[in-house]
Amino acid sequence: MLNQDSDSSLEDDRLRLIFTCCHPALEPPARVALTLRALGGLTTGEIARAFLVAEPAMGKRIVRAKRKIADAHIPYRVPEDEDLPERLRGVLRVVYLIFNEGYAATEGERLVRDELCAEAIRLGDLLCVLMPDEPEVWGLSALMLLHDARRGARVDSGGGFVSLDAQDRSLWNAEELAAGRERLERAVRLGRPGEYVVQAAVAAAELQDPIDWAQIAELYGALAVLNPSPVIELNRAVAIGFSSGPEAGLAALEPLLGESALERYQPLYAAHADLLRRSGDARGAVSAYEQAISLTANEVEREELERRLRELSK
Repeated sequence: MLNQDSDSSLEDDRLRLIFTCCHPALEPPARVALTLRALGGLTTGEIARAFLVAEPAMGKRIVRAKRKIADAHIPYRVPEDEDLPERLRGVLRVVYLIFNEGYAATEGERLVRDELCAEAIRLGDLLCVLMPDEPEVWGLSALMLLHDARRGARVDSGGGFVSLDAQDRSLWNAEELAAGRERLERAVRLGRPGEYVVQAAVAAAELQDPIDWAQIAELYGALAVLNPSPVIELNRAVAIGFSSGPEAGLAALEPLLGESALERYQPLYAAHADLLRRSGDARGAVSAYEQAISLTANEVEREELERRLRELSK
């Protein structure tokens, strides 16, 4: 049972529970996974894909976290204000992954789950009020707003996927763009930029016309130092492919094809297919598109990948 006897500034029930579940006695991945399952509205499969692990492995991780709480008699107590900073990293990761699943749904008939995006943005707003001196709080809020502002242009009138370079910018939400830019500027002024501030800078760079892909590649390089991850390296390879040509992008992506963590990661094969197509290797692109399609559980993404595959066959 949750013990709410605490000198805490947390007033929102959902945010109180997230801070409570992100207990420092649990390993960071376990506390985030458990919180997402209990409070984030994500299934075990969706959480597993976010962590690049198999669903059974994630299920066991969540069970172990619950067991540790029970065995160690860890109390579900709302943390006091002085305890919030040590839990903030986990809380930010929870909110970030809720937004990610909302913005690019891993399965189903919708590309975007509006309700998850809205809730993550709401939680981000609350965190900005609660911890206004934390640059990563403002960075995450900026990141979500800058992405969400483009939501209305990501599918066409028939529900089909629209790539970033083909989006109708008049459909972007000007109010969210302005708020996102303002929050990014505030995060930068606070100094100590972390991964969310850098990701927000990437999102802001994607708003340029034309997009400066070389700058984005550099930002992903900086992000890889802050948070080494094969997914970040994949995004960097894509940016290199746009800034320096598909051959350069393929050279950066090639080592990732042997990464066990990305073995069933659909965006890797979709990016590989696109780079191969642009380099003139139609045969290789067909194979990569087929692999990407086999790993796709989102219908909007599947239809777009199938459309690109059909174009290669003409």
